[in-house]
Amino acid sequence: MRSPEEKQRPRCPRPPGEPRWVAMFHEPAQDTWTVGAESPYREPVLYAVGDMTRTVRARGAEAAVALWGPGDGGWRLYGTPSAPPPTPVPERPAPGSAAPDRLAERMTDRRHQVLMAGLSKAGLYDLGPEDGEAVRTLVDRLDEPTVRRVAHWLSAAGGPR
Repeated sequence: MRSPEEKQRPRCPRPPGEPRWVAMFHEPAQDTWTVGAESPYREPVLYAVGDMTRTVRARGAEAAVALWGPGDGGWRLYGTPSAPPPTPVPERPAPGSAAPDRLAERMTDRRHQVLMAGLSKAGLYDLGPEDGEAVRTLVDRLDEPTVRRVAHWLSAAGGPR
């Protein structure tokens, strides 16, 4: 059980700059708040908060988030929830569950986006059907770190000379 002192966190400071949607994460090791996500729109920030919170919890730590946004002509703190207890994760997916398929599809889409971004930075915008098939083949056969490396090479090739 944690002591009351451990449960209390310092008040989250207001983010700098003009009001926009900002998620601030508390870092217990440094006892500081840092910006985790920001956008003029609320939805992308909430999406990022969900992803970051799941990552922190997967590492066995507690996530503390403060959500700031525009309100009444200035900044408004929409909440500083301490993370609820992690939801139990089933040891095995239920038979017929689509969760592993959705994760695989998401990772494939992510690798595809990374590779397409690298091609765009290399100046290759007008891709034909054969190019699309080549990208799909690479995405299916390569893991994410390798796709990121290839995208980095393409970005460097298309950069200023």
